[in-house]
Amino acid sequence: MPTAISPLPDLPTLTRGLTAVLRRCGSIGGPLAVVDRQLVDQGTFPKEVVTCRRRGGPELRLFCKYGGGHPEHHSHGHRGGVAYEAAVYCRVLKPARATAPRYYGTYTRKSAGETWLVLGYMDGSLRVTRTHEPGAMGLAAEWIGRFHARHERSLPGAARSLLRAYDADYYRGWARRTAAFAGPLHQEFGWLAPLCQRFDELAELLLALPRTVVHGEYYPANNILYSGGVIYPIDWESAAVAAGEIDLACLTEGWPPRVVRECERRYREARWPDGAPADFERRLGAARLYLAFRWLGEEPDETVDESNRWRFEDLRTVGERLGLIEDGRP
Repeated sequence: MPTAISPLPDLPTLTRGLTAVLRRCGSIGGPLAVVDRQLVDQGTFPKEVVTCRRRGGPELRLFCKYGGGHPEHHSHGHRGGVAYEAAVYCRVLKPARATAPRYYGTYTRKSAGETWLVLGYMDGSLRVTRTHEPGAMGLAAEWIGRFHARHERSLPGAARSLLRAYDADYYRGWARRTAAFAGPLHQEFGWLAPLCQRFDELAELLLALPRTVVHGEYYPANNILYSGGVIYPIDWESAAVAAGEIDLACLTEGWPPRVVRECERRYREARWPDGAPADFERRLGAARLYLAFRWLGEEPDETVDESNRWRFEDLRTVGERLGLIEDGRP
């Protein structure tokens, strides 16, 4: 994962930038004072929680994310960066009235080549995996199922013009890079190279599915907040137009079978109240195969790292379930 590419802005620059953002959205009319800054030590881009004081108003806590143009971060066209994410909040989530942190706006520092994303900070919210609420995973499955249903029925023009759409080259690229990066692991996994070649069949299936807006990295440990019984997905820089089953595969990756089955049930009921498609299991299997290739086909060092051996086991398990591997042989 690339390291942070931009330092935090100094206090005068931060004050000037936030003043411009808040004035533009009508949140302040007078001077603004920054009274506290707390670095958020997570992710690629520099982030912080900023507490501001407005004349005649209460304190305001903001989540600020600072992004520049690091080419490695785009991950073979998978991620769009901070400016792209800001556009998703403004042109996709806000019109859809999706539950999300309040979007205040952006600020561009042309001299530094960076864009700031400014959101309302959600005090008291937790990542889904850190909450003690037993139903949080199910709520996350329902949220994304309803979101997919809405955008499958009607994909707004703003979403079509803004969002990248996964195509054949996108899907197949992950399997081809996995095969290339695996190197000596092919001797251990004799089924791998043929499976990578056969992924073309599943790519065609994913391309044929109804298209909707997907989050792209709908992971409960990092990108889904829970607060007061409500789900708030965050980190939308991987949003795209693609098969919705990909988000369900992300949500349930690595969870016990009982949790997976419950999430699948609640997703199906939320997205298809009249009944899921007959080929739902195969569609989800194709999405899970893509997801394994997605992470194994990103960086050569990561592909062969011992910590990622479990992903090859996932590949084999899903490949066997889909009938692409039989008794270890493609």
